[in-house]
Amino acid sequence: MKKRSFWVEQIGKAWESRSVIWLSGVRRVGKTFLSQSLADAEYFDCELPRVRVMLEDAEGFLRPLRGRTIILDEIHRLQNPSELLKIAADHYPEVRILATGSSTLGASAKFKDTLTGRKESLWLTPMLAQDLVDFGDADLAKRLLFGGLPPFFLSETLPERNFQDWVDGYWAKDIQELFHLDRRYAFQRFFELLMGQSGGIFEASRFTAPCEVSRPTISNYLSALDATYVAHIVRPFSSNKAAEVISAPKVYGFDTGFVCYYRGWRELRREDMGLLWEHYVLNEIQGRLQIRNVMYWRDKRGHEIDFVVAGRGRPPVAIECKWSAAEFDPGNLKRFRERYPEGDSLVVAADVEKPFVRNYKGIDVTFVSLTNLIILEV
Repeated sequence: MKKRSFWVEQIGKAWESRSVIWLSGVRRVGKTFLSQSLADAEYFDCELPRVRVMLEDAEGFLRPLRGRTIILDEIHRLQNPSELLKIAADHYPEVRILATGSSTLGASAKFKDTLTGRKESLWLTPMLAQDLVDFGDADLAKRLLFGGLPPFFLSETLPERNFQDWVDGYWAKDIQELFHLDRRYAFQRFFELLMGQSGGIFEASRFTAPCEVSRPTISNYLSALDATYVAHIVRPFSSNKAAEVISAPKVYGFDTGFVCYYRGWRELRREDMGLLWEHYVLNEIQGRLQIRNVMYWRDKRGHEIDFVVAGRGRPPVAIECKWSAAEFDPGNLKRFRERYPEGDSLVVAADVEKPFVRNYKGIDVTFVSLTNLIILEV
């Protein structure tokens, strides 16, 4: 079985501080595959009725497992999953648990206790650059077109039918169970349009007519997609209301394969790569840093920085995404650094093999590849 080395290492680090780990991620992102690849771990599938019956008596289940490592896959299928994990964390800390679910812990009404201080959370994103290495297939163009869900990426042909099947399953098992939304057609139409326009400025009014719903309903749909990590809301970074965009968010689809599918791309052209590379870089930042508060910057004259990462009390890291390093124009970065002179300036390019630095009129810009994208801890 292939080992996803980055993620196995992250799980090991998390267990050093907590006995309970919550592994979340979208449907078919590889949670079961990853958990079953862990050495000496006993696996329990909570979708099976007999397993759910076994787990009704939490103490009776945990007591003989002291000193063991167990996987509780799809734990949100239990009636009260937070109770089991709370008992484990408080009374059986010698039992190491990896609990997985297709939605975020807080999105499910079943979780009456958020387990604050009792668990470590790990968000399994679509495949990172290291995953391509571990899977023995470094075909970046295929990763962008097929997407980062392992079963899709490993398909020999473009898995077009799988994309719609995934959406159907997401509606039935995530949206219906967690949010009880109605009007399936309207929701799926919104999903399709959002993926097709992924990476652009989000305006709810654009979707009301084609989806035949109100603006508040569109906002509710977006909130559901955001809560389940299927859409990422990238808000503007700003401290100057008069000169900068302060309220218009961008929205990115969670996976390049879905973006390509809903744009009707079966083969990638040179002009398609920049947009997909931007999505891929965002996925790398989110997966490696385990953060969602990635922002972008734009002033009212149209100068823009793709991504900004700013930790509390830290200067902003500016990140420009370029398919080729030769495409980089320092103009936007110069405008950004006029307002925010402190902080690292990075260009992440697909054709960079080793990091190098260039100076543009006093601004040091570091060019890096995706595999050596290094951002200060935030």
